[in-house]
Amino acid sequence: MNLISNIRDSSDRYARCIQTSKRVRWDIDKDVIRGRKFDTAHKFLPDGLSLADAFTTLSADEKRFVSQIQGRTYANFFGLVERFINAKVLELSEDHWFGDQVALEALVRFSDEELKHQALFRLVDAMVGDVLPRGYRFDVDHNEVAHAVLGKSTWAVLGLTLDIELFTQLHYRQSIDADPQLSELFKDVFLFHWKEESQHAILDELEWVRHDAGLTAEKRDSAVDEFIELVAAVDGILQAQAKADGGYFTATCGRAVHEAEARAIEAAFLKAYRWQYIHSGAQHPHFGKVLSSLITEDQGRRIQSALATLH
Repeated sequence: MNLISNIRDSSDRYARCIQTSKRVRWDIDKDVIRGRKFDTAHKFLPDGLSLADAFTTLSADEKRFVSQIQGRTYANFFGLVERFINAKVLELSEDHWFGDQVALEALVRFSDEELKHQALFRLVDAMVGDVLPRGYRFDVDHNEVAHAVLGKSTWAVLGLTLDIELFTQLHYRQSIDADPQLSELFKDVFLFHWKEESQHAILDELEWVRHDAGLTAEKRDSAVDEFIELVAAVDGILQAQAKADGGYFTATCGRAVHEAEARAIEAAFLKAYRWQYIHSGAQHPHFGKVLSSLITEDQGRRIQSALATLH
């Protein structure tokens, strides 16, 4: 009876995601951009995400510039991860082709929305590029990363994906702080992205739990190691981008930056990126709740130990 009840509850949750998807549906140009452009008089990321206080040697104007650099990297990072997320969602949809058509529709909508999000972030990257100095670089091949991620187990990929979908919710909450210096256009990027990602997080959880139910203890233990490997791979991307963005700031900020300060700026970028793209999701209460329901205490300690090395 409990099994039947769980199946019905899952089916209801897929159905609710469809209804919400229909209700919050938005258009990039008509709803998000609305003919506006980015203005360098404003911050692009809020202080709680950019970790402005970590850039201790910078002036207020320079911290604003840091937030703008991070805003462009934000667009590029999401364009990157949504490439493999969409591919995995389409792969998972096959499990429902000749079964639960409600779940299938929910995942197809998920995929359609992820394609739209990629288009939004490509546009944001180009628009920010129009107002910032030349020289910015994000030298990561989206397809190469997607192939590498999708080479890991579905369990590990879904764990990483839920982490990502959940931290978009925290990012949105940070963006609604009453800061008059924060770009209204970038606030709308956060808002509309969150409206659909909040449903995607539910679908990630449903698919992760469904997939987990078919694993042996040995396969799950191996998948935990692969999840740790994926987090480490994300951190490798963040380290490289922190170095690139620190160098870009130093080259374009309009003043001399000595070696020690340059290293401190790079370290502050990395601290911010680890918070934005790893810890803000890993520390989300719901992520911890779902993860702990699937793994043993020993596996949990292995994950926590790996995360602790990224501070």
